[in-house]
Amino acid sequence: LVVALAAPVIAPYDPDAIDILNMLSPPSAAHWFGTDQVGRDVFSRVLFASRVDLLLCVAGVLPPLVIGTTIGLLSGYFGGLGDTVFMRIYDLTVAFPFFVLVLAIVGVLGPGLLNFIMALTLVGWVSYARLVRAQVLTIRESEYIQAARCLGYPPAAILAHHVLPNAIGPVIAYAVSDAVLVMLAGASFGFLGMGAQPPLAEWGVMIADGQAFVQQAWWICLFPGLAAISLGLGFALLGDGLGQLQRRGVTA
Repeated sequence: LVVALAAPVIAPYDPDAIDILNMLSPPSAAHWFGTDQVGRDVFSRVLFASRVDLLLCVAGVLPPLVIGTTIGLLSGYFGGLGDTVFMRIYDLTVAFPFFVLVLAIVGVLGPGLLNFIMALTLVGWVSYARLVRAQVLTIRESEYIQAARCLGYPPAAILAHHVLPNAIGPVIAYAVSDAVLVMLAGASFGFLGMGAQPPLAEWGVMIADGQAFVQQAWWICLFPGLAAISLGLGFALLGDGLGQLQRRGVTA
């Protein structure tokens, strides 16, 4: 995160600057990660690509989190026809692999980051809603919820002040872990040409650009790949740590 924010200060070159005299130059003191097929500095592009991929993680997780949490709260608390409709939507969505659905939607909407984020939102909110609904089904039968109803609190106040704070913990831990999937999906779709589009610096796009030169210029693919692995590992460890804290709190 610090590297992404400070990329304009840290990067020694313009990530889009073409230098035909230094095409496919190996790592050196002048170009730490070497240069790509058109002479662009790979180190600078990896730094600026971290901004795109981190932004993609936030944009790919936050809308499904907000939409899914809202629907899950209403579905779990009120039940009825709305809950039945949601469960049928959930059954229909999980019947297909996640990547297949996202790929199909992006194929219809067209390649690009915005369409990719829209596809993630259309598919991803269901998992958040299912998780929140499961939490709410237990919480709504608690004694303090019954007491709030007896005291005349409106449903909106009960949901906002009593249900949501007690249901949101596992959802946040899941969102951090889900960022790993979003980041890997963004890199994968960029590699396939369905996500970020050249010349934008994005790790998946950089790996795809370097695929044809992997034998004589391995550094073009290696360093973006290591960056993607590092970010994914960081999110995975953070999500696992939050999950352990949540389980300890429940046990206590």
